[in-house]
Formats: sequence, C-alpha cells, structure tokens
Amino acid sequence: MKRTRHKRRGGLSRETEALMRMAIGLSESGCRAEDQHWERRLTVAIDDMLRAQDEDGLNAALDTLHAQHPQAYEELADFIESRAECASGISEDHEILLIGAPVLAWSRYKIPASTIVPAVLSNLRVHLQAHIVAENARIALADFLFSPDQLPQGYCATAEFAAALGRAALEGHDLHIATEGLPETAQFLSDTRYLLAAVAVPRGEPLFAWQEEGNNRDSAFTRWRNQGGACLAPIMPGCATEVVLPEAYFAASRNADSHSRPYSIRASVAFLGAELDTPAASLRAVIAPFHDEKLEEYRIGFSVRDREQVVHGVVWPLLGAEDEHSDIPLQIESVLRDCGVTDIVNQEHRFPLEYCDDCGAPMYPSAEGETVHAEMPESHIESTPRHLH
Repeated sequence: MKRTRHKRRGGLSRETEALMRMAIGLSESGCRAEDQHWERRLTVAIDDMLRAQDEDGLNAALDTLHAQHPQAYEELADFIESRAECASGISEDHEILLIGAPVLAWSRYKIPASTIVPAVLSNLRVHLQAHIVAENARIALADFLFSPDQLPQGYCATAEFAAALGRAALEGHDLHIATEGLPETAQFLSDTRYLLAAVAVPRGEPLFAWQEEGNNRDSAFTRWRNQGGACLAPIMPGCATEVVLPEAYFAASRNADSHSRPYSIRASVAFLGAELDTPAASLRAVIAPFHDEKLEEYRIGFSVRDREQVVHGVVWPLLGAEDEHSDIPLQIESVLRDCGVTDIVNQEHRFPLEYCDDCGAPMYPSAEGETVHAEMPESHIESTPRHLH
C-alpha cells in the first residue's frame, strides 16, 4: 500500500526532506562510525520509500541535492541504486543482487529483443556460474533479452523486478517474462541488449568470482567474453556482438552506456565499409558539439571523402560529470583513427540540438559546418537503418 506523502515547505514531503538531511549528513561525515550511523538510517528510509512506490519522493530528493549539494547527491544516488538492486526484505539469511550482463550488437537487420529459449538460457547460466558469480551463489535468469526501453523504468520498478528474480534464485528456478505489453524496440544499427539475473548468497559470503581468492575481474571477464558470449549467437543471428562485464545492475548499465559510444563508431565504420564498399581510409568524419541550454552531446557525421553528402551519423552522449571541458573530441578522434579513419574534421562552434521534423532522427554535422539529414545513397535507403544509436 502506498503511504500518504505529507507535503512540507517547498513542495517536498517529510520523507524527502528527511532523506536529504541523511544524505547531507553522510556526505559531511568525518569518520567511519558516523558513516555507519547515516548508512543505517538511509537503508531504512530508502527501503520504506521503495516499498511505498514513492518514486517521486526519491527523485525530488535527488533533483534538489543535485542543484544544491552535489556531494550529497552522489551519496544518495549510490545508496538508492544499491537498495533498489539488492531485493531487500526477501530473505534474512541471504544477500541478493540484481545483475546485468550487457551485450553490444550491430546489424543491418533488426537486433533481436526476444524470449531466450531454454537451451540457451541453460548454457548462459552455466557460464555465469563458472566465470562471473561466486562458487556458492544461487542464480536465476530472466528468460528475455531486453532492449534499453524494456528494462524496469525507475527505482521502484527495479526493486520490484529484483525481488521477483531474487525469489526465483532462492527457489531454484528462472523467471519467465510475459512479453505482452513490453514496449516496441526501435531499429538502430547499433544497440545494447541486456541479460538480467539475480544472485543469492548466504550473508557475508562473496557474490562475484573476483571476490574469491585466486580470481580477478580481468580473468573473469576474459572467460565470460570467450565462452559466455558465444552462447548468445543462436539468439542474435546476423549480429556482430561484444559483451560487457556482468556486474551489479546499475553499474552494468553505466558501463554499457560508456562502451556503446566507441562501439557505435566502430560499427558505423564497419557497416559503411561493407555497405558502400568503402575502406575506412576513404571516409571523412566530422565531429561537432551539440547544445541545448548546455552541451548535451557530440555528433559525428560520416561522408565518403570528396563527397558532400552525409551518409550516416553517430551520437556520442555526455555521461556522468562530463562537460565542455572534457576531452571528448580527442576520445572520439582516437577511436576513429583506431578504425582507420584519418580524414577527421573538428567543428568547434555550437550546434543546436536539432532533429528531423519528419522522422525524428538527429541532424548531423557536415564538413561545411551545417546540420544535415544523414542519408545513404539512394539505392540503399530502403534497406538500411536511418541512423546509429
């Protein structure tokens, strides 16, 4: 049952104001003993708000702290995420964690977001247990490969999903996902898919393999990439794929966002090379910053050298604390050069955050300093995605 929210000054509920005070207290703490005091209180308060489905209250606290107290915002955001993904209240004897295993993919065909057949699900479980989770962990998988739009939306929905999958882990079975009502997945040349699982271990024991003696993240990821990634081939036909290290749900999502940016560029260069029979050395890439009220993202327009037409584009969104002072253009240029693209133009003036009025696709920078619609040559328009994700 949803609790009644008592409004306070400034339109904030009593629960939200209390949450902000605790987060500020934690951010200003000077010792571990005081940290533990605020952490205990935050645990109780956040769990109560998640159970009450008080998404608005959680977001109001984050929004206010983001503007007024950035350090407390970071503390609170970390705490809310950790409580949402830990399936609190399911078992007194076990720690439970929702984990994500992201897969980057590109294809000139539709990238699947679909139910995972039992044989593939069984193979994925075997490799997660062998390479990623701790030896004594119980694990349950959701039998669906999620697109970003199909993931739980918000902290409260994530907590509910973690609880359902956590119960399945304790009971020793996987979780069936009813596909009716799931959002449709837009078609992009490059996108991310998510395998979701819950891990349950006796309290105090390791959750991940790299917490155990004789193991580390790098070796675990190498084994997962070489063996677990191969299990995805049957359910992702026609796709080039690259796995990201499976870990706690929100951390995995952030890592996938970060890895997807250079991956989209590599996918673009590979796609254009095959589709237009054009080697990377014959492509031109134009990098430009795009602003709304502030810098929001960089966009890269691709054209064939000595031709004006922009044939494809990639959006490189800013993440975390990145801003106009970050070295994003150098990062993009480094990825392009690694792909073999040497004709690179950096546009330094501000571009408006424009989209096509007809199809909603981003407008991309041209070498002439204009924003234009990315269009493949006429013979390819009907058979290829309009832009890269």
